[in-house]
Amino acid sequence: MSPMSAAALASVLSFVVFAIMTLLYVAPWLAIRQRAEALIPLLWVHAFRHVALQIYSAQQFGFAVSDRARDEIAAGDVTCMVLAVISIVALHYGLRMAPVVVWALVAATIVDLVNATIAGVREQLFATASGLTWLILTFYVPLLWVSLGLIVWQLYSRRQEPLALAHA
Repeated sequence: MSPMSAAALASVLSFVVFAIMTLLYVAPWLAIRQRAEALIPLLWVHAFRHVALQIYSAQQFGFAVSDRARDEIAAGDVTCMVLAVISIVALHYGLRMAPVVVWALVAATIVDLVNATIAGVREQLFATASGLTWLILTFYVPLLWVSLGLIVWQLYSRRQEPLALAHA
């Protein structure tokens, strides 16, 4: 199997496993939580997106990514990480602007993930990914997409609910 085929298969399998986990465990758990309490764990998935900064090291060790794509990927992920952390704090403290910040994260994440996907296809990044880069592409990126879908679901379907946390 080629590295590209293996990476594609690993990504699909990650999506399948995350979908099963979501249907069996995550969605039922989210349904019995208050809105902020449901959103915060989903946002924590995005709070570690600074791991994408490893792309600078990966490029030095043979990951065939252009400087432009490298910089766009890193900037997009760090921006989304900052928005995720701000969202978590805003939700924790029940700030009225919290949903707006979370929606900003959603928009930025969609732009970032689509842009990174286009760059990945254009530059055939799956073909040269290895080590941590391969793991990010085949495990973490699918997790970002699934958690993003869950965030949108929570924001939209529960938009009339108050933000209060259970312990507040």
